[in-house]
Amino acid sequence: MAKKRFIVSVVAAIFFILSACSNGDTPESAQSTTTTASTTDTSPLESTTPSETTTTEAPADALEPTLETDGTLRIVSLSPSATELLFAIGAGSNVVAVDAYSYYPPEAPVTDLSGWDPNVEAVLSYLPDLVVTANDSNNLVDSLTQVGVDVLINAAPADMESGYDALIRLGQAVGRANEAMEFAETFKADIEAALSRSPQLPMRVYHELDGNYYSASSMSFIGDVYAALGATNIADPADADGYGYPQLTEEYIIEADPELIVITDQVSYDAEDVAARPGWENITAVRNGHITVVDADIASRWGPRLPQFIETIVDVLWDIRDAVNDAP
Repeated sequence: MAKKRFIVSVVAAIFFILSACSNGDTPESAQSTTTTASTTDTSPLESTTPSETTTTEAPADALEPTLETDGTLRIVSLSPSATELLFAIGAGSNVVAVDAYSYYPPEAPVTDLSGWDPNVEAVLSYLPDLVVTANDSNNLVDSLTQVGVDVLINAAPADMESGYDALIRLGQAVGRANEAMEFAETFKADIEAALSRSPQLPMRVYHELDGNYYSASSMSFIGDVYAALGATNIADPADADGYGYPQLTEEYIIEADPELIVITDQVSYDAEDVAARPGWENITAVRNGHITVVDADIASRWGPRLPQFIETIVDVLWDIRDAVNDAP
């Protein structure tokens, strides 16, 4: 099979939290771009930090196919988000191995491969033609391309629109361009349908990624969801660099006084623990009991299940609106 070696650079915030990362991903695909090269490069919102983000302008021919396939392409995915997307666009039969946190969909061939700390020899044991990852750890890209294996970096999108673009590029890379475009249309329609139900409450929202107070600003696809729902994201003023996942302080959060606090189900604490934090008792969200727990897999992965996260938040916003309207 004739193949082109390529690099995909991403405009993405790949941060992050122990929960989303331990989960398999975080937002993973911002504006991805493709170029050909004789050497290489590549992340999970799983395994990087704010200082590791990169930005690259998309070349005019970025939408041209980057990899020729003959139906026998062997793919290894080290990114849970990419795994979900690969199956969604019909490339699941080409996926021969996925990392330990790519446990969705159920038919994904889960292994003990790591997206955080990838072992090149272990990856190569699956004889891949293409490896999809959310970032470049352990010199993964150079090591694989030196032996003729293509690598696609599929990092967390900075917003929903760039997420659709990255999805299409993923499809092109695996010979599923048409399927990717069709799925992107359906995916976008599902997201827009979920967003259309929002009561558009201009509430102050704090989305907490982990116990170190990393949050998701409007420069991330998670924050982009809140913006589309009409909410005010308290993390935005703290994200002057536009990274997408700023680390806040307790003092900052208390002063910002969020009206809704969102945490995930993969942190080591619950809503009651958040409410019991010293000094948090006067935060509006705590005082009114508006602390919501969401599924970390669904909330932190750019993938087919994102509409479920939106629907969850929309339901919460309606509950809050109804409670306000019913108050004496």
